Amino acid sequence: MTLTRRSALASVAAAATLPLVRPARAQKPIIKIGVLNDQSGPYTNTGGITSVICAKQALADFGVAAKGLDVEVISADHQNKPDLAVSIARQWFDRDGVDMLLDVPTSSVALALQSVVREKNKVYLNVGAASSALTGSQCSPNFIHWVYDTYMLSKSTGGAMVKAGGDSWYFLTADYAFGKQLQSDTTKLVKAAGGKVLGSAPYPFPGTTDFSSFLVQAQASGAKVLGLCNAGGDTVNSIKQAHEFGLNSTMKIAALLMFITDVHALGLDTAGGLVLTESFYWDMNDHTRAFTRRVLPKTPNNYPNMIHAGCYSATLHYLKTVAAMGAAEAKKDGVATINHMKAMPVEDDCFGKTRIREDGCHMVPAYLFEVKTPQESKGPWDYYKLKVTTPPDEAWPPMAEEHCSFIKT
Repeated sequence: MTLTRRSALASVAAAATLPLVRPARAQKPIIKIGVLNDQSGPYTNTGGITSVICAKQALADFGVAAKGLDVEVISADHQNKPDLAVSIARQWFDRDGVDMLLDVPTSSVALALQSVVREKNKVYLNVGAASSALTGSQCSPNFIHWVYDTYMLSKSTGGAMVKAGGDSWYFLTADYAFGKQLQSDTTKLVKAAGGKVLGSAPYPFPGTTDFSSFLVQAQASGAKVLGLCNAGGDTVNSIKQAHEFGLNSTMKIAALLMFITDVHALGLDTAGGLVLTESFYWDMNDHTRAFTRRVLPKTPNNYPNMIHAGCYSATLHYLKTVAAMGAAEAKKDGVATINHMKAMPVEDDCFGKTRIREDGCHMVPAYLFEVKTPQESKGPWDYYKLKVTTPPDEAWPPMAEEHCSFIKT
């Protein structure tokens, strides 16, 4: 074939219109953290948007960009509905590329998500739910329980009440997994100490706001202690109504899961003198105060409680693990990432130096606090007096009693 001048010029012109081909550049993997919690119901203040803020604070403190990590935090309201939570989580994992699930209060929701996270082999760092079954009968190698469980609460708060002479109990219990588990764990402790349980009043959750009939039953039982197996807005409402009934003059109230945000909602006139357990207090030491100063400008009306601190701590340790493994490797295998997290010592401003046990319990101490009276408080959110510290190995369920299926005995 003869190459003419005209055809040669046409070939050059055609080549000029072709796009330039550049060498392919590897795309940096994006780590996605999904905060799934209650943002409109009874646990809004105990977790909610403040949990999201604290997770984002961990990104800022770790300096993800400077360390070459691309990290996003997204959030959603599960409305305390297991089916909705499962639907959101599946969409996050399958469509949105979420790698780590964080917070997740409401034990029925938390338990429902165990199988989904395990199926997708993602990372599940639970902060807001309490059921001890999460590291026991329903344990998972993809899971870590970060700040408290029902065993810890019953051991710390319940144990203090029994030692103080509260040897007969009546329970007001939210009728779902968390309430039932907390009542069961506290019942075992009370009976083991020689006490007795005179009855209980389960109530529908969510939706109950009037506790008057249940409180009348409790008062009529003759029990010395009213054990509140609920949380968030339900705890606040039941304590307020018990105070209005004068029940606190005939019974001691054991708020088995109560947060500083609940104390604030009640006010010291009503909450003063109550005992409760948290594993974090903003005014505990210089480190907890430094953390609080960093987050407070972003959430000025909601000082951090142990759930908020836990979301920060869990996210920070996860980021350290991702940096150590490499983002691409961390995204591949949730179990491997969890195992790496367990192998690394944990350290942050909220909880100091801690460790993660083989079954997924983050071994933090339990602090029994007494709520200050208005006369004792010296300023905003100055609410707690430390009474007893339960060390981690005593605060969390004994490994021998947990029967976690993935741990070889």
